[in-house]
Amino acid sequence: MARGPLLSYLLLLAQENLEFRLPEIKSLLSLCGGQFSSQQEIRINSPFWILNIPSEEMARGLMERTVCAKSIFELWGQGKSAEELYTSLKNYPMEKMVPYLQSNSTYKIQIHAFNKTLTQEEKIKRIDALEFLPFEGKVNLKNPEHIFWSLEDYGMDPNNIPEEPLDLYFGRWIADGQRELIESYSVKRRHFIGNTSMDACLSFIMANHGRVKANDVVFDPFVGTGGLLISSARFGAYVCGTDIDYNTVHGLGKASRKNQKWRGPDENIRANLRQYGLEKYYLDALISDASKPIWRKEMLFDAIITDPPYGIREATRRTGSQKEILKATERGTENHISISSNYHLSDIFFDLLNSAAEYLVMGGRLVYWLPVYKPEYTEEIIPRHPCLKLISNCEQMLSSHTSRRLITMEKVKEFEDKDQYSHLLDYQSLLYKGHNSFREKYFSGVTKRIAKEEKDNQK
Repeated sequence: MARGPLLSYLLLLAQENLEFRLPEIKSLLSLCGGQFSSQQEIRINSPFWILNIPSEEMARGLMERTVCAKSIFELWGQGKSAEELYTSLKNYPMEKMVPYLQSNSTYKIQIHAFNKTLTQEEKIKRIDALEFLPFEGKVNLKNPEHIFWSLEDYGMDPNNIPEEPLDLYFGRWIADGQRELIESYSVKRRHFIGNTSMDACLSFIMANHGRVKANDVVFDPFVGTGGLLISSARFGAYVCGTDIDYNTVHGLGKASRKNQKWRGPDENIRANLRQYGLEKYYLDALISDASKPIWRKEMLFDAIITDPPYGIREATRRTGSQKEILKATERGTENHISISSNYHLSDIFFDLLNSAAEYLVMGGRLVYWLPVYKPEYTEEIIPRHPCLKLISNCEQMLSSHTSRRLITMEKVKEFEDKDQYSHLLDYQSLLYKGHNSFREKYFSGVTKRIAKEEKDNQK
């Protein structure tokens, strides 16, 4: 890819979900037809990244989807000091500035400092120092045609803020990201929620990691209250899911909200999508056991995005044997909960990967959460499959001793019957079995913490 001032863009990122930012940006650039490439080494935790992007159109496409980035700018200059910044700006090709500095245009200049608060006097001083730029238009603070930003980076440590900025940037604002989706789709406002409804920001991150786009078909095999369907539908995909829990899928039984005993008659997955004007993208949710195949043997889904149960707040269940079901029938059971048996976490992930390998289109993505016990974590415990390539692996802390990792995989090989049992021949399958005791390890840590707190209180 060619390098040059026209291709240099400055990305201003939110300082949350740091591990998820790079995979999201890479996924969205590839979705827009580009490829991730940096003009300088990216400081992963920094809020400022310089990217090489082929066109402004692609930059806008990136910002139409990202929830990890705040804004993007066409970079006109940068430096380690004000003098370096001004020299860089003076060397920026005049022909690339002129279209935005015309006498019949309006503009304003914004000053932004990261990790430091500037006074109004300091901001005005910085704007006055840019008088050498050939602005011929009129200043319009309310509704300008062009907005220019001067950005200063004072590092990451709020307890050790340097006198002078570490880096300075100046650029033309192109577009903002989709940060407002986090609030407008907040679970707090959601019509139908459960104990494990996914945070809105993480839901959109998962859809972006899965490169979900308009007219895709997206499937969630552990659909629950359908929170993950909403983010994909927001991006124009048709969505469907399955779950073993009849009551949750149909919105029956006890409510998850405080001060509400029972779910209302209109609390269901369809109502969630209707709430956001997305009902037309809802295909259906079926009552089904994730360990049992229900689909015809062909590639059906563009993405599978899911949050399997870990056995903490939701049980890991699958349907029992025919013998158990017959015994239940003899007892005259009259409810919608079939006899179930334990569904080991390792089996959940093997079934999930096999299902993704079989039913994803080529190039389709599987995005799911994998719970881990941190003292025993190594990359080797991440389940693998010959048809799926690992794209990214991001950690979110759950406690001092547990976390969950957002795993993104891409289908790179057509599924064959022999691939279904390939993990049994892999020595790593023994490592995967460690997931089965995640619940016990999780609660053992909780018990130890409570005991420590009680001991400390007695001192």
